[in-house]
Amino acid sequence: MQTSDATSPSPRSWLRAFWPAPVSVDARERWRASVGGAVGILFTALLSRWMAGPAASALWMVAPMGASAVLVFCMPASPVAQPWAVVGGNLLSALVGIACYRWISDPAIAATAAVGLAIALMFATRCLHPPGGAMALLAVLSHADQFELALFPVLVNSVLLTFAGIIYNSVTGRRYPHAQGAARAPSGPVGSRFSHADFDAALAHYNQVLDVPRDDLERLLRDAEMAAYQRNLGEIRCADIMTREPLSIEFGTPLNEAWERM
Repeated sequence: MQTSDATSPSPRSWLRAFWPAPVSVDARERWRASVGGAVGILFTALLSRWMAGPAASALWMVAPMGASAVLVFCMPASPVAQPWAVVGGNLLSALVGIACYRWISDPAIAATAAVGLAIALMFATRCLHPPGGAMALLAVLSHADQFELALFPVLVNSVLLTFAGIIYNSVTGRRYPHAQGAARAPSGPVGSRFSHADFDAALAHYNQVLDVPRDDLERLLRDAEMAAYQRNLGEIRCADIMTREPLSIEFGTPLNEAWERM
């Protein structure tokens, strides 16, 4: 007789996975991110158009900058939103896309190779940036055949947007750049139920790219641990668990007598 797999999701729970979770930030943070994205794009657009000069009718800004702005201003702590990820991911992906367009005649194959190679290169150079995939695809679909386009507008746009992100996020109380992989002691805080090594082992077992930096994720888990302590033990007083007349043993008391008294 066949038995159903207890770990397989039911059709209802599978469909529920498509329903988006609520965004757990308040209205102030939503306005901060929205205004920041607009300010960053405006700053990048005005300076890029000015730098283009008489050739302003030509390409002076690329569409993936809109996606980069979402990451830089909405998720400034994310590993994929850091300055090197933005600049390196967009630049390298643009170069890959241009090369694929020039050297692969079939547009569908060129687009496929551009996105796949861009992702692999971003992994190798530690600059994984989701808009980089769009940048590589855009280079192929827009018939970009000049490598200079990777410098302007792609590189210039990326640098300007990153600079705007550094200023705006710092002014509005968000740490950017957000240090990734900071040095830490081998053990966790005193009283913690898991160590840094335990946390690293859990991340290695999970084996997926996370949008949350390691230090922030560990801090969230430790805050949750402290909240659980407070919920379970916060109302307990010392008088509730301590002996009012504690027993004492003098130095030199035989061990058998000590055991009997305790």
